[in-house]
Amino acid sequence: MGLLLAGDIGGTKTILRLVEASDSGELLQTLYEEIFPSGNFPDLVPMVRQFLTAAAGQLGETPKPEKACFAIAGPVVNNTSILTNLSWSLDSKRLEQQLGIAAVGLINDFAAVGYGVLGLTGSDLYTLQAGKHQEDAPIGVIGAGTGLGQGFLIRLASNAHKVFPSEGGHADFAPRSELEFQLLKYLLDKHNIQRISVERVVSGLGIVSIYQFLRDRKIAEESSEIGQMIRNWEQEIGQKDKTIDPAAIIGKAALEKRDRLCEQTMQIFVEAYGAEAGNLAIKLLPYGGLYVAGGIAAKILPLIQEGSFLHAFLNKGRVSPLLERMPVHIVLNPRVGLIGAAVCAARL
Repeated sequence: MGLLLAGDIGGTKTILRLVEASDSGELLQTLYEEIFPSGNFPDLVPMVRQFLTAAAGQLGETPKPEKACFAIAGPVVNNTSILTNLSWSLDSKRLEQQLGIAAVGLINDFAAVGYGVLGLTGSDLYTLQAGKHQEDAPIGVIGAGTGLGQGFLIRLASNAHKVFPSEGGHADFAPRSELEFQLLKYLLDKHNIQRISVERVVSGLGIVSIYQFLRDRKIAEESSEIGQMIRNWEQEIGQKDKTIDPAAIIGKAALEKRDRLCEQTMQIFVEAYGAEAGNLAIKLLPYGGLYVAGGIAAKILPLIQEGSFLHAFLNKGRVSPLLERMPVHIVLNPRVGLIGAAVCAARL
């Protein structure tokens, strides 16, 4: 048996978890978990020390992790990272020395999601399309949240998997209808730029952009209730502390079918999301499964289940039959990145 420390580090909050693993690296059980406001600490080391002290009070003895891995919302180069939204500069060797942990790894947060799908169970997933699973085929991962993460996993000769993150979310947005062409032109004019990435449409901010497009072009009428909340958010742009999550407001109103503009917004979003998932699938041929993660998909699952996501995913002309064979899963577990950090720690 071994003890692992996993962390999911964000600009706002950090989640730490102690995990017991078998000698073969299989994750057995979570022993202790805690959430910390990231900005309350000058560095990760004092946070981990406080966490281990609290865990000792819960477990009856001071835990001594053998390995640790931290998923970071930002770039990781040679096991070092300078966090964008925190004044933290992390280095795995320094963390090993100061925390007394034999092996510490740092990985990008979406790479952690890639590892995380390997540790999910059936209850963590909703299968949108069963397909025909191939054990040795690539696995694709896509996830819309603050941005649009994309990546893939390849099975190695040792039967382990290697995760490869990508910057696929920054590929060009490809309109598929007259309305989406109008959306593209609206975003180009609004931001005064020469190209639109798919991330500007398929993300939390993309949901808001679609709503503003439909509102400003008077394609759908705005309700006074939702409209006031969106205007309040627009006034908070540029402020550090925001009180409104407009994408969540729009998604909730669409789920409850109480606002036509929000429903139309989410219809466009879900179709664009499905189309981009299909684009990734064409490039990777992930017969090992395509996993739709991120912070949005699970929250709007009923909208995805209605069928337009899968229809857009499959609508790829002559190669559509290839996509019909691919397993497509929606990741329901919001801790998938934390699971991935633990999986990665076990392999250090």
